[in-house]
Amino acid sequence: MSQAIAPRVRTLLLLLLAVTGALLAGAVPVSAHAALTGSDPQQGAVVDEAPSQVSLTFSEKVAMSDGSVRVLDPKGERVDAGKTSEQGTNTYAVKLHSGLPDGTFTVTYQVVSADSHPVSGAFTFSIGAPSKTSVAVSDQEAGGGVVGGLYGFARYVSYAGFVLLVGGAAFVLACWQRGAGVRPVQRLVVSGWLALTGATLAMLLLRGSYTGSGKVGDIFDLTLLSQVLQTKTGAALVSRLLLLAAAALFIAVLFGAYEKRDDDKEKGDLTFGLAIGGFVVAAGLAATWAMAEHASTGIQTGIAMPVDVLHLLAVAVWLGGLSTLLMALYRAPSLEPSAVRRFSRLAFGSVAVLIATGIYQSWRQVGSWSALTGTSYGQLLLVKVGLVVVLVGIAWISRRWTTQLSQAPAAETVKASAKASVTASSAASAKDDRKAEKEPAAVRAGGGDSKRAAQLARQRAAVATTREKRLRDADPLRSGLRRSVLAEAGVAVVLLAVTTVLTSTEPGRTEEDAKAATATSQEPGAALSLDIPFDTGGQDGKGIARVEIDPARVGGNEMHVFVERPNGRAFDIPEVKVAFTLESKDIGPLPVVPDRIATGHWTANGVQIPMAGNWNVAVTVRTSDIDQVTVDKNAQIG
Repeated sequence: MSQAIAPRVRTLLLLLLAVTGALLAGAVPVSAHAALTGSDPQQGAVVDEAPSQVSLTFSEKVAMSDGSVRVLDPKGERVDAGKTSEQGTNTYAVKLHSGLPDGTFTVTYQVVSADSHPVSGAFTFSIGAPSKTSVAVSDQEAGGGVVGGLYGFARYVSYAGFVLLVGGAAFVLACWQRGAGVRPVQRLVVSGWLALTGATLAMLLLRGSYTGSGKVGDIFDLTLLSQVLQTKTGAALVSRLLLLAAAALFIAVLFGAYEKRDDDKEKGDLTFGLAIGGFVVAAGLAATWAMAEHASTGIQTGIAMPVDVLHLLAVAVWLGGLSTLLMALYRAPSLEPSAVRRFSRLAFGSVAVLIATGIYQSWRQVGSWSALTGTSYGQLLLVKVGLVVVLVGIAWISRRWTTQLSQAPAAETVKASAKASVTASSAASAKDDRKAEKEPAAVRAGGGDSKRAAQLARQRAAVATTREKRLRDADPLRSGLRRSVLAEAGVAVVLLAVTTVLTSTEPGRTEEDAKAATATSQEPGAALSLDIPFDTGGQDGKGIARVEIDPARVGGNEMHVFVERPNGRAFDIPEVKVAFTLESKDIGPLPVVPDRIATGHWTANGVQIPMAGNWNVAVTVRTSDIDQVTVDKNAQIG
């Protein structure tokens, strides 16, 4: 039997590693959870006089430290005072030195959003007139690189450890109290505790580098660690470690004093006490996520955080209990049908809570149908819902096996369906008995050669265990339940990985709100801004071309073109061209070839718009010698 188990366990582990690697690779760098919605001076603006400060406005509150915002002159030298200050609602500013020269200045920022994720970006403005700049903005996104990958993996391991710890303990207390004395079950729960503790310590060490430099060498920087301890996320991680100390005591009692209790009344009282204490610890552990991530920011946080705690507990009880059931079905000597039946009811209740809390969370984080299909968060959420549907479908099959298992006595089932196995086992037993009869009477009585007596005892125990496993494995109902539970566990591994990536993705509601906040009004005389996605078809050929026309009226206009990668970084490409066409009057195309002044930034002055109307703005983008595409969008000008 152990040889049959090994390939399945290896397959499940390989699936875990493959899915985790693929999803974490797609999750790095993480999406921004706070978007820059405005600045003063504005991106691409040309001001007559040097400003005394640069201010940035974000879609939500962010955490800043000195040096979070840097302003660099055309030579790449810092011209800011370094210290940032809060100027108003979600607006932050940094003072500039006096006597700044004319030219193009680059503003870079790296902050931490309210839901604990790093956010970075850059933009330019000019004093007097645009100029060339030596500043090269890195494509590295905050939270990316090796450190970002390690942090994402630690996040996944922490969720997996929480699920095994809480779900395994709940399965023992609520469904199978005899399981407290089963060694494989003990190892599973303790492994969950070790995984959660190790991952929490790793995240605490990685956090400073993850939200800062991204350098591996900064992982063990004690100065960064002390700064992390003063943040909301650092406090949550430390609280989790303290609660894990209480969880260690809970495990010691569950697999120690509790397992040894024989008196029913004493065991009942201890069960009640462990259930209350375990729920408090589990809810506290879940709250360390709820109080530091998505639920802690946005709308209705007072409702969202308790709902998030219930959601995490429901996931842990369902998936962790499922993992414990799988372990018991394969490794435990026996498992009562009543325990499987009780878990079936517990899992049904967990799924009901999961659906109810999930619907609320989806509404809160997505907010609209367009965000459900048009944002990364919404698309991942649809994948998660699909996996949950598949998992519930497989669980329904498992429930059918559970019903049949509880209705058919195990002994009669084995006798009817595994007669050959029983016969073989009986023959082997008779052979062993005949062999035992040939042993000297002194050995059988326990005297004589004590080593030989001990060896014989071990042989008999091994034969008895083998016979018991053979009888157990011959039960077709139990085998069917094993297969369906194994399939559930495989889907659960993928579901947990998708959930982990979902927690590091910008919520759809936040993304759409940020887009609405950054959309430029098209009132008469106001500047016009168009975001046009493009894909030249070659390697690294996707991005967004932003065309800004000021003041977007008949006559001369100033035009800026910003070319960015999908992650918001400046895209260094060889050529950009723009053409204006007014099809209703058969005017155009009127070509404009802007001048490159910085990485991803082109500009042209005196762009003539001869009359008002709905103009087609076509942008030609060339990303290599052979990869080029023309994309367009209509806009009312004048």
